[in-house]
Amino acid sequence: MLSEVKKTPSARGGSPGRGGGWTRFVTARPRLTLLVALVLTALAVLAGGGVADRMGSGGWEDPAAESSYATKALEREFPGSQPNLLLLVDAGKAGVDDPAVAAEARRLTERLAAEPGVEGVGSYWTTGSPALRSEDGTQAVVAARVAGEEKAAGELLDRIAPEYRGTHGPVEVRLGGGLAVRHEMQTIIQEDLLRAELIALPVTLVLLVMVFGSAVAALLPLGVGIVAILGTNAVLRGITEFTDVSVFAQNLTTALGLGLAIDYALFVVRRYREELAAGAEPAAAVRTTLRTAGRTVLFSALTVAVSLAAMLVFPQYFLRSFAYAGIAVVLLAAAAALTLLPAALVLLGHRVDALDLRRLLRRRRAAPAAPGREGTGWSRTAGLVMRRAPVFAVLTTAALVLLGLPFLGVEFGTADDRQLPATATSRIVQEELRTGFPGDPGGSLTVLAEGPATPAEYGAYRERIAALDGVVRVDGPVVSGTGADAHAYYSVVPDGPAAGSAAQRAVGELRAADAPFATSVTGQAAVLADSKDALAERLPWAAGIIVLVTLVLVFLLTGSVLIPVQAVVLNALSLTAMFGAVVWVFQDGHLSGLLGFTATGDIETTLPVLMFCVAFGLSMDYGVFLLSRIKEEYDTTGDHEGAVRFGLARTGGLITAAAVILAVVMVAIGTSRVTNTKMLGLGVALAVLMDAMVVRSLLVPSVMKLTGRLTWWAPAPLRRFHARFGISESEPPTAPAGAPGETRELPEPVGSRG
Repeated sequence: MLSEVKKTPSARGGSPGRGGGWTRFVTARPRLTLLVALVLTALAVLAGGGVADRMGSGGWEDPAAESSYATKALEREFPGSQPNLLLLVDAGKAGVDDPAVAAEARRLTERLAAEPGVEGVGSYWTTGSPALRSEDGTQAVVAARVAGEEKAAGELLDRIAPEYRGTHGPVEVRLGGGLAVRHEMQTIIQEDLLRAELIALPVTLVLLVMVFGSAVAALLPLGVGIVAILGTNAVLRGITEFTDVSVFAQNLTTALGLGLAIDYALFVVRRYREELAAGAEPAAAVRTTLRTAGRTVLFSALTVAVSLAAMLVFPQYFLRSFAYAGIAVVLLAAAAALTLLPAALVLLGHRVDALDLRRLLRRRRAAPAAPGREGTGWSRTAGLVMRRAPVFAVLTTAALVLLGLPFLGVEFGTADDRQLPATATSRIVQEELRTGFPGDPGGSLTVLAEGPATPAEYGAYRERIAALDGVVRVDGPVVSGTGADAHAYYSVVPDGPAAGSAAQRAVGELRAADAPFATSVTGQAAVLADSKDALAERLPWAAGIIVLVTLVLVFLLTGSVLIPVQAVVLNALSLTAMFGAVVWVFQDGHLSGLLGFTATGDIETTLPVLMFCVAFGLSMDYGVFLLSRIKEEYDTTGDHEGAVRFGLARTGGLITAAAVILAVVMVAIGTSRVTNTKMLGLGVALAVLMDAMVVRSLLVPSVMKLTGRLTWWAPAPLRRFHARFGISESEPPTAPAGAPGETRELPEPVGSRG
């Protein structure tokens, strides 16, 4: 019978001496373990306080790119050329040229210019520039540059904004510009994250009670997740002392902290309860759990951490921030699941099943399944799938590919104010600047010229770039310095949106245009072009790292050459629905009204990379859980098909429950009012559900049936390598009597024996 699991005596408790040092410590001193962990958690709370205030909301640009160099040089030489704060002055019917309006606007301009830390202040009333006056004459702009790093600039904005926002005599003032957009985005993300946590925690607790049936058992995974989140906040707080960290990374901390901690705790608690049901004492059950499920949890954490670590190869701190947060939260979740949780289980013993709240929902409790009889429905599902393996493999693969087809039409863009909800003040200001002014005051391209040049050469170059396709207007040059220290810049207004296709083509033409001096181009379209180039250059390295390490780790788990390849391919297939939905929903705008966002016709360039790394890592998490139990049974019986059925029976419900809980957390994150966060949460939730309910349930058993005996094949050198260095959830088999060090050969695969 499939349900009759064969175990060696050592698998049901073993002897204390066979456990590792850490296992012996946790089981022998559970109270000390919990005390130390609680002290460290309390310190993490203190260390991680206020971490969000030290984070940034940018990070999409490549700091080594030409556009980044030009931006820094312009900030240094011409602060007024790179305004990041715009005061939109509304004069109403009086018009911006009314004497009273002009006098008040000049007063505001002078007052802003006198603020410490504010540079390059100019306005329509002081420069007469038509680009700073709306086409209907009712609005005009005061532009300024708030100096300093992102955090310092945000603090300055917080201080001065109340003094300028609102009514001033005959005019109404609202704040916009890149700094105001980023600052408002950061505030909204922090508010949304708190709301997501308030939604996710109680719903997760209810689901855990439904899975375990015990309030005590349900609280354990939640506690592990909270410890992981608090610890990660402390780690991120430390990292902000050395480098920039994106505020978006806090969303990943919450999602993975809860999701993975629950995954690992589910796996550990499930195995512990199996051992108790088989008659082991609590301490012995914990030792066996740590030697078996504990290995798998640690192994799974490494695979997820590697997928997230691949983002470190990219230069954008937006992506690197998710690597910092992801690696920290994964490792801390695994550490808590392998320390706090086992110590708590030792102290609880059989009381882990106490407080069965499901009794409130039914008149009488159904008889529990006999040990080993759980998951018979999943076993039957696996049997059905394997009997019709070609049909399930082909149809499932075709359906996943079909769902991913919209991604072939993806258009990459850059994040702007339209990420914010339609009611956000800074977005409203930017919308009015885009639609009501002859050129977006903050959206033009800027060409920096460095080196000696004559007035004639400056003029000739201006005429040359004015003649380029897609260039609507050229202003400048504005010149500073002489000789070798000469600097100048030109403002170039491209046709169409500031980061549209015409603007991106104009960037290429500007960079290719002949000039008698050194030139560099910046602006939204230039930053986007450089970001795409940086991603394209490093993406093969990131993908190569993920694939190579995944192949090695899965080989160490299974000892097979084919299973690691299957794992990579099937994991990639599980992501197709996510990528297709991202384009169909967020780029093309389907369901935009229902989900409450504005479709921009493109996808922010770094988001697909981030979503791939996160979703691929989570898919590997579930894959490791399933493969470890299949391998354990195969090592015991040598029955290939029986092992697949056993693995799905023991982990199918567990993986589905974990996926649903993680999806709930990600959907809570997806309720954010910021589009990128919404896309990340909902997209990863879809990928997780597709992986657990389609790939693990249908594709894995059907493909493993088709590969048959070859599934476990490896050449002799690799078999010897795995025998020495491989990792397995099963207990090491006891060697038969014979020469010292002699190993017992496992039975050969028996193909379709069932």
